[in-house]
Amino acid sequence: MILLLLIVPIIGSVFILSVPRIDNSMEAENEMKSIALMTSLITFLISIFLWIEFDPSTSEYQFITEFNELSFCHFNLGVDGISLYYILLTTFITPIALLSNYNNVYINIKYFLVSFLVLETLQLFVFLVLDLFLFYISFEAVLPVLFIIIILYGSGENRIRSALLFFLYTLLGSLFMLLAILHIYSNVGSTDFQIISLSEISLETQLILFLAFFFALAVKTPLWPVHSWLAWAHTYAPLGASILLAGTILKFSTYGFLRIVITLLPDATNYFSPLVQTIAIITLIYASFSTIIQQDTKQLVAYSSVAHMAVITLGLFSNTIQGIEGAILLSLAHGFVSPALFIAVGGVIYERTGTRLIPYIKGLVYYLPVFTILFLIFTLSNAGIPLSLNYLGESLSLMGIFERTPLIAVFAATSIFLSACYSIFLYNRLSYGSYSPHLLPLPDITRREFTLLITLLIPTVIFGVFPNTILDFIHFSVANLLYS
Repeated sequence: MILLLLIVPIIGSVFILSVPRIDNSMEAENEMKSIALMTSLITFLISIFLWIEFDPSTSEYQFITEFNELSFCHFNLGVDGISLYYILLTTFITPIALLSNYNNVYINIKYFLVSFLVLETLQLFVFLVLDLFLFYISFEAVLPVLFIIIILYGSGENRIRSALLFFLYTLLGSLFMLLAILHIYSNVGSTDFQIISLSEISLETQLILFLAFFFALAVKTPLWPVHSWLAWAHTYAPLGASILLAGTILKFSTYGFLRIVITLLPDATNYFSPLVQTIAIITLIYASFSTIIQQDTKQLVAYSSVAHMAVITLGLFSNTIQGIEGAILLSLAHGFVSPALFIAVGGVIYERTGTRLIPYIKGLVYYLPVFTILFLIFTLSNAGIPLSLNYLGESLSLMGIFERTPLIAVFAATSIFLSACYSIFLYNRLSYGSYSPHLLPLPDITRREFTLLITLLIPTVIFGVFPNTILDFIHFSVANLLYS
């Protein structure tokens, strides 16, 4: 079943590439779009079967698939409670990302669709591999694909600069990860997660390895001061790429902290937790105030992502079950709400107004009443209102932080107030006020846009009301991570 998750998107890509090219043929384009969408939906159904068959009463890896012919690494695949919901999130977000760009990609549509399916396979590989070296390969393989997507399909004259900034930042960070992996292999003789976890690594070595892994993952999170690439990438990336970047790719760092840093380097994690939490607090406050002063709607949502990822990092390094479970919940909530906000500002509003600048967009409630209702729900969810998954994730994270470091928790709690400030600011400035004279009468959202937003709203509310649907699956894996 795990192999099907990886193979189906590749098979779909082959079918798309086999569609004959006919210039200006809407029929051929629609056929390729249908193949891509059906492929992503089939992959999502496979992940649902994986979820149904998963046994939440154990912390062990399940559905293990082994290929041990390679001498330098163990090609083992498996799923535990931590990776399960990131797999579901990836397969859930991919068809939404494809649908979001259904009508606004005009060149090389074939390669655009194929690149998204290839990205899906690479992302799933990150969450499925049980080997450190293969994790690094899949972690890095996403980079050139997303780089090409931003350059070829992004908007704005600075898209090449933003793509280069994204590429160089993340590549530089990942070089430290590669050096750390090579050091582990030379000392342990293996890059298998389970073998490394059973090995004795001295505190001095753990401290050095921690710094290398932390820098690589801090760039991907991103944390201050290596965060600036994210706003640039979001601003000039096509909408579908922004959805994947916010929805799933940023979760690589969350998963990397859980799977590598906290699991394999526990002593170094305890040693450096105060430093990491201090950096996360600085990131939270800096990003929140940066969000409030933004004039570009996409940049505003991008900086709000940085602030939320800082809270997630605080929860991860709280060294408590509550904090880590809250961080996982908040990362999943961010994977639903942030893509919805990008669809709202980078899709619905931008496609109608031709601008993302806040001063030129006012009074949307007069012409887009259905949209403004959905927009309100998502901005309030972004602020962490009760009954949303964001609220539970943030609350559990803060409770876990307060249990060990009350002073840090006081600063972390400012996220409640600050997220409300920039979320309500965004909604109020765009939806109310005198209708902008720069805008013509605008049509309300289409059925496609309504479907995308409702699809993201459903899990945000359902998991917010029934959080045990997630907590029951991740609890034993999180407990094993801390106390094994």
